Amino acid sequence: MKKQMLLSAIALAISVQVGAATPDKADIKPIGAQSQAAVAASHVLSRFHYKATPLDDAMSEKIFDRYFKLLDSDRLFFVQADIDQFAPARTKLDDAIMQENLTIPFAIYNLYQQRFNERMAYARELLKGKFDFTSDETYQIDREKADWPKNDAEAKDLWRKRVKNDWLRLKLAGKDDKAIRATLDKRYENYVSRSRKLSTEDVFQTFMNAYAMSIEPHTNYLAPRAAENFDIAMRLSLEGIGAQLQQRDDYTVVREIVPGSPAALSGKLKVGDRIVAVAQGENGAFQDVVGWRIDDVVSQIRGAKGSTVRLHVLPADAGPDGKLAQISLVRNKISMEEQSAKKSIYEVRDGTAKRRIGVIALPTFYQDFEARARGDRDFKSATRDVARLLTELKREKVDNVLIDLRNNGGGSLNEAVELTGLFIDKGPVVQQRNAAGRVEVESDTHAGLAWDGPVGVLINRSSASASEIFAAALQDYGRGLVIGEPSFGKGTVQTLWNLDGHNPTDKPKYGKLKMTVAQFFRINGGTTQLRGVQPDISLPSMSDPDNFGESSYDNALPWTSIKPAVYIPAGELKEIVPLLDKKHEQRVSRDKDFQYLEEDIAIVKKLRKDNVISLNEAVRRKERDQQEARAKLREQRLTAAAMSPDDPVLVPDPKDVQLKTVAAAASASAAASAKNGKPEKKVAGVKGALRTDDGLQADERGLAADLDAEKAAKAAKDVLLMEAVHILADEVGLLKTDTRLASRVLPYVADLGK
Repeated sequence: MKKQMLLSAIALAISVQVGAATPDKADIKPIGAQSQAAVAASHVLSRFHYKATPLDDAMSEKIFDRYFKLLDSDRLFFVQADIDQFAPARTKLDDAIMQENLTIPFAIYNLYQQRFNERMAYARELLKGKFDFTSDETYQIDREKADWPKNDAEAKDLWRKRVKNDWLRLKLAGKDDKAIRATLDKRYENYVSRSRKLSTEDVFQTFMNAYAMSIEPHTNYLAPRAAENFDIAMRLSLEGIGAQLQQRDDYTVVREIVPGSPAALSGKLKVGDRIVAVAQGENGAFQDVVGWRIDDVVSQIRGAKGSTVRLHVLPADAGPDGKLAQISLVRNKISMEEQSAKKSIYEVRDGTAKRRIGVIALPTFYQDFEARARGDRDFKSATRDVARLLTELKREKVDNVLIDLRNNGGGSLNEAVELTGLFIDKGPVVQQRNAAGRVEVESDTHAGLAWDGPVGVLINRSSASASEIFAAALQDYGRGLVIGEPSFGKGTVQTLWNLDGHNPTDKPKYGKLKMTVAQFFRINGGTTQLRGVQPDISLPSMSDPDNFGESSYDNALPWTSIKPAVYIPAGELKEIVPLLDKKHEQRVSRDKDFQYLEEDIAIVKKLRKDNVISLNEAVRRKERDQQEARAKLREQRLTAAAMSPDDPVLVPDPKDVQLKTVAAAASASAAASAKNGKPEKKVAGVKGALRTDDGLQADERGLAADLDAEKAAKAAKDVLLMEAVHILADEVGLLKTDTRLASRVLPYVADLGK
């Protein structure tokens, strides 16, 4: 009773001090289901988590600090007095959760919203004046570890520098004052507009994540809508019309149309079209969606397969007052193929020989759990897709296969085990230890290999979880080369816990927990936790281990080890790695693109280390001129050399009609140029290269320009992928020319030399 009275007194004091937090919008308040969900989550987290932690005063302090961090990570909105104002609640959030009283966390959010509005109003006011770009001021890029501004005056000075930097970026890009003022005023107005669309569900999810992530970094609370989106991402399918949408100002704009979808088959919906109203069924009333949040619009357009949705669309080329088109579409199942495994083949010259390297890019370890559970024989699965691609690569007689897991953050543990099974002939893949200390071994139980040739795995800092299980297993078996940079270091296993489980309803109320329940270990007994998978051959990295990866978390689980599993290595690659590494070093020392990439990485790392940027126009202009000079040199080199004869050549897929057409057009163009005595030279950028700053944000560029830039980025030379392909080609050459080496390194591919 005393605790309840104290909480009420704190909440009352806070409400008096905060006052009318957002005069143009009512304060956001919790709803009953959220208070109940918080209690339910606390029971689960304190009993069943791998690192079960009581919800007490110590945890309350962690939640308090993390909640402020999640709301204001760069410490640009709150001031120290705001933090001090809520100090009495620092050890009371545990009581607030258990007593179903979420007044305090919502009061903190409402004060944040007030401060946000104040900072945006000040930023827009600054645009009416002028800035002095001759002074030697600097702006701190990353303020995550900075102190809170002491007072409002210090916060305003931070924002003055931030707006000054935004202005200078646009000025250096060639914009005049009028255009700069209009661009920035619209940008800050959009910030406010988006913040006003945040709901009670958003605030509650942020607060609950402050709790969940205070236990361990990979434990999260998913509100009902977030839980639905997570399920869709895992099964790579949904039911709807097949249009990828994005927010531009107050409009929901069609960014992409999925081939074969209802939207594509209708031929009526175009990229750039703006959806202004949505109606359900043949006779439902239209609901105006201008100004809505993108996920609210998406929820209206999604629906059951076979149902009808009608849209009022403002065509891409029409003005704001243009004539609306009405489109009726029948929803269907949409496969998100852009996230599926994809293959390509590269040919590499090796003296007089050509090595064919198959590359399989796998963005995530996906599986349609629901379809598998109900016995659907054609359920979507990463392993099934990769197995099919390997069969195709066999038919196309590739010499080596590279599995590209860069930026693959994981997914299904079961998929990681089964995918490993495509490359080993039965045996353990990964070990799991639960909270009770019991260790279980997850094994491939299927005899035979889908691919028995040499294999490599390409990873980067964003390769995590299931990606690390797969890479580590192939490394421990001596089955494949791991190339790239150290991986993320996430060695924990999560499961979804449905908080509505005991209160089943047609519409979820409480959401789900993505909760850590075990830690996984390599079959050699070590873990990828914290340290990640170390590559056999290293490639340069732009990532910052101090700010990205498991080691950057303040509460990550420590590295540890257990007893190794019983397994029989399939090969021993240690003998061949130094030979390949030597060839790699010799090659990149001659590769201009690789050297340019290393220069860019050095620049990024220096910026990160300095953590400040000059606000002096002369200094910034000199830096920009140097960057443009570097870019011009690269362009000249690419124009002069086109593609180096040593570069891997992409082999068109004969089944792909679109590629066939592109290849035919390219051949015709090259033939025409040859007749004129001028061989055609294609100029492409380099993936990962620094680009000239235009000062704009993504949604401030025209959609066509944005899509063109995205297309150009995809078409740019992927320096790291090309070098990984070269390394695997070198491996094939060594194994084919030295059968004794092959028999020692990879016994099962010793016949490569025959």
